Amino acid sequence: MTDAKPMRADARRNYERLLAEARRAFAERGVDASLEDVARSAGVGIGTLYRHFPTREDLVETLLRERFDTQAEKARELLVAEDPLEALYAWLIGFGETSAVYRGLTEMLADAFDDPESRLHASCDAMRDAASQLVDRAQAAGVFRTDVTVQELLLLLHGASWAGSHLPGTGGTERLMGLVFTGLQTSEQRGQRAVSAPR
Repeated sequence: MTDAKPMRADARRNYERLLAEARRAFAERGVDASLEDVARSAGVGIGTLYRHFPTREDLVETLLRERFDTQAEKARELLVAEDPLEALYAWLIGFGETSAVYRGLTEMLADAFDDPESRLHASCDAMRDAASQLVDRAQAAGVFRTDVTVQELLLLLHGASWAGSHLPGTGGTERLMGLVFTGLQTSEQRGQRAVSAPR
């Protein structure tokens, strides 16, 4: 969270150092990494960290802001793609990669969906709105089940993302997301050509 007025040069340096150290700590130890350690590594006190980021979710949201913005823009671009099912899947893969970027993030995002007090709630709402348009288009085309809500879809993919991170090797998350996605296609679509990977 940035201040309403421009930050002084020293405050800006502290802010950037905190983001860099938080990014490293979350990548290494997950979103539950010690904020005291983040502040210490950035060379500032914990009070300075909390002045910039009052909650852990403020810090996570700031780190993910660019990814969320990219996902929203990608949804707008995919709305005009020729194949609505492949467009939806391509967006969901990107969403899955975002939600799995740090260990523990999938659980944090899943909780934020239904918690208006969460700093991440607005971003989750934006992702839900972006997915809704792509889901509506695929359902209208008769290739995606109409008895599945966007909320259910995103939570299912959160689960696949979490489970995939616990499989050995690489590619587990995308494989599980593909299995979930295939099961959510209409029986007619699966009989013709199930979409399980983006082109």
